[in-house]
Amino acid sequence: MGWFSKKKSVTTKQVDVKEQSWSPFQKLKNSLAKTRGKITGRFKDLLSFRRKIDESVLDELEVILLESDVGVGQVTKIVQDIRDAWKSKVIEDTQGVYDFLKEDLKQSLRNGDSALRIASASPTVIMIAGVNGVGKTTSIAKLANLFVKQGKKVMLAAGDTFRAAATEQLDIWSKRIGADIVKHQAGADPAAVTFDALEASLSRGIDVLIVDTAGRLHTHENLMNELSKIKRVISKKIENAPHEVLMVLDATTGQNAISQAKLFKRAVDITGIFLAKLDGTAKGGVILGMRKEVGIPVKYVGLGEGVDDIQEFDADKFVDALFD
Repeated sequence: MGWFSKKKSVTTKQVDVKEQSWSPFQKLKNSLAKTRGKITGRFKDLLSFRRKIDESVLDELEVILLESDVGVGQVTKIVQDIRDAWKSKVIEDTQGVYDFLKEDLKQSLRNGDSALRIASASPTVIMIAGVNGVGKTTSIAKLANLFVKQGKKVMLAAGDTFRAAATEQLDIWSKRIGADIVKHQAGADPAAVTFDALEASLSRGIDVLIVDTAGRLHTHENLMNELSKIKRVISKKIENAPHEVLMVLDATTGQNAISQAKLFKRAVDITGIFLAKLDGTAKGGVILGMRKEVGIPVKYVGLGEGVDDIQEFDADKFVDALFD
């Protein structure tokens, strides 16, 4: 039945009053339950008894991190940081490792470019990339809804013209959240859709233009050329645009998400990550290695199926929610 089946409907699932009353931090904490159970539960088992640190402890810690999809590069850094702190007597037993680890992760995830870049003059143009099936369309809707709730005029450009029902999905979301949309017929040139959306956003006084793009990976070269073409069209029409190129990644795919990010980064300058489906995976540790592995900051996380299930990424809150 495809996207229009009951299972895939854009109708937001019912939530109880208790869930609606959750604070943003509690929502983040609850969404990380599966990841927290896999990572920090094992940490506590390893570090709960006060014992001297030795290489066997570090080896066990390394295994836990690797099996949690943190990524080899970040794991190597974390373990070396703890080893250095141990040898310099900053920490002397396993009880001190836990707090040291939390602060070390916060430091590695903090960066000056995690906030969304906003244009000095409207519109701010955000280009969205990502393979099919990662939740790209829903993530665009969440992002657009966030801006609409901030009082901004938002437009969507339906540039994924080759995937069946992609434009229809985006059209339905635009009506639900109160955003404008520019769309063409199926199979149209995505760059042409983007150009018309740029023209319309300038004439209508749009604050934020979000440009969807195709996610076909069966012909890598064609897809990447298409992304580059769209970006050129945007930059020629509006100076210093696109202001952001966000890539949507599916957290449930673990290290495959990092592989996708590396692939897209070679074709277009990805400026940030939107990590979707974080609530449905025990592989949330991938976020801890994203910065180290691909050099791209996580800017947003998707925490559920509802259009409001989105948060700006905050390194300190993320680590606290993961270890609490």
